[in-house]
This record gives sequence, C-alpha cells and structure tokens, in this order.
Amino acid sequence: MTARTVAVVTGAGSPTGIGFATARALARVGHCLMIVSTTDRIKERAVELRAEGHEAHAVVADLTSEPDVERLHEHAEALGDVSVLVNNAGMAMLGEMDPLGNLERLDLGAWQRSLERNLTSAFLVTRAFLLGMKARGYGRVVNVASTTGAVSAVAGDTAYAAAKAGLVGFTRAIALEAAPHGVTVNAIAPGWIATGSQTEREAAAGLRTPVRRSGSPQEIAALITFLASPGASYVVGQLIVADGGNSIIEDHNA
Repeated sequence: MTARTVAVVTGAGSPTGIGFATARALARVGHCLMIVSTTDRIKERAVELRAEGHEAHAVVADLTSEPDVERLHEHAEALGDVSVLVNNAGMAMLGEMDPLGNLERLDLGAWQRSLERNLTSAFLVTRAFLLGMKARGYGRVVNVASTTGAVSAVAGDTAYAAAKAGLVGFTRAIALEAAPHGVTVNAIAPGWIATGSQTEREAAAGLRTPVRRSGSPQEIAALITFLASPGASYVVGQLIVADGGNSIIEDHNA
C-alpha cells in the first residue's frame, strides 16, 4: 500500500445517505476520494468535503454503462493507487425506484433494470478496479447489500431482493479470487437506516427493532471504514448485518 491511497465510493450523491457518510469517514482516515453518482449533485458533495479540508473529486456516471465505468476508472487511477472501493450505488439509481407488486405483475424490463442498478453496477465497477488492486497486492472492496434478500424479504419486492442476495454471492465468489492477492471483499447488510429517503413506514419499522430506532448513515459508514482498513485483513467474504438486531427476532409477539 502506498502513502497516498484513493478510495472510490459510488452512490454518494445524497447529503444524507450512506455513500456520502462513508466518503466523509474514509476521508477522515486519510484517503483521497473519488465519489460518484448519476447526477451533478455529486459535485456539491465534493465541494463540501473539500471545505472540510479533504481531497475529493467527483464524477457523474451511469454505472450500468461500461463506457461510463471505464471513464470513472481512468479518472480515479489518475489520482493514485485505488486501494478502497465501496459499491454503494443502487436502489434509486437514475432516479427510478423498484416497483412493488406481486410476481405475476413484474415485467421483464423492470426485473432487468433492478438487477442492473443493484447488481450489474457492482460487477462492472469491481471488474474495473480489481485487477489493479491484485497487481499491487492490496485492496479493500466493500459491497453494500441489504437485509432484504440476504437475510429477509419484503413481499412484492422480488427483483430488489434477488439483486441484493446476488450481491452477497458475488461478494463471496470474488473474495475467493482476490484473497491470495492481498485484496479483501466483503458485504454489509444495513437494516432500517434514517437517510433522507426513508419513508414514514420505514421509520416506524425502525422503532420496532430491538434497539428501538433506525440506524444512522454514520453507523454504517463506521462499519465500512473498518472493513476498508488494513486491520480488517483477515475478514474475507463475509456478510455483516447492521440492523439493530431486527433480523434475529424470533417471537414478534414479545
């Protein structure tokens, strides 16, 4: 690992989201940042980070597009050795939420778009940066999955659940490939998180977790920052659930 390292964080455009909280946390431990989103608001996030004294650069990109991902790769590698990649993009990428509905009402186009946003984007970005990490003998890849699909599900959210569960399988397969080269690949599964896009129903669900609240983006960022650190060198191919204990409840009447 060189003295100057670059961390790439996708899906960092929202000022209240997990991606931006993660970017700020990584900057505070000394990484130069390349942050990415699908809209120009990512440039505002970079300005905020620079105002705090951090080195931050921004790229607007559609991460389901191979040319856009290659352009991101070129810009990031021009800054220095990319040692950290956080695949956080998904869900509302390109301003489109996954539609809810029974399987018989889910058309093929909506299914494919959800997989592209939540799984294919991580595949394309990881593929772009993994070779360099392996060649340098060091790297950290953290994939932001979800409790949905990985440990639980919401009725009518089939495509999103399938994509996020697929991201866990992707994580484990790539972890085996990368580990001999000093590169760790792990995933996290956030539960109910109080971002700006959280709905009233989701906030109410957070109140019913064992800790009686939703998590914060900063709490998720702290977990990602650990997995992205040199000290996490023996954590390989794992899914770490951060949901306030929600997924371990057996008796919902208690």
